[in-house]
Amino acid sequence: MIHFQNDCLEAYAFQRAKEGQAFCGDSFYMTANTDYFLCVLADGLGSGEYAYESSQAVTSVVQSNVEEDVQTLMNFSNKVLLNKRGAATAIFKVDFRERTFEYSCVGYIRFYVYTPSGKMVYPMPVSGYLSGRPQKFRTQKFPYDPQSTFLLHSDGFVNEDTKSIIQNHPSLPNLAERLKFNQINESDDVTFIVGNLL
Repeated sequence: MIHFQNDCLEAYAFQRAKEGQAFCGDSFYMTANTDYFLCVLADGLGSGEYAYESSQAVTSVVQSNVEEDVQTLMNFSNKVLLNKRGAATAIFKVDFRERTFEYSCVGYIRFYVYTPSGKMVYPMPVSGYLSGRPQKFRTQKFPYDPQSTFLLHSDGFVNEDTKSIIQNHPSLPNLAERLKFNQINESDDVTFIVGNLL
């Protein structure tokens, strides 16, 4: 489990490769400063080395262009996958000053934000995957309330009434451990990132 924290955010990330695989086909990257938090999760098609190569290409190009907006990063991510296997990709960027976040996703990655009042924000992804072909993206912008909790995960994630688990775990470290404990499916790569927007 990876722990990430600054004055405006705290997050935990967990990743495990499919059983028997030396490479995890999922890749993620997180960074933050006093102005923003940026996170990308890419799930390479299939599993193994070529899935890893695709997902790493996405996280690498995002890491090299952290000042860009989400729409631009999705375009960059798509371009680096030309002649590769392809990847489902989600990118979100939080603006701490405006208390907003931008989100875009192509493929089967899921993202939720739970507010302290119990409301859930679930931006709808675009079906398909990034492959280098010309593609349109749906980038959405949302406000967020302080103390909101977010969850981003690949399709190998075991989702066991996650909303109830989040609402009933006041401690983020405890919540992260509970979600990790639930990941009993070893037939797929799995990655999740859970965090609080302070």
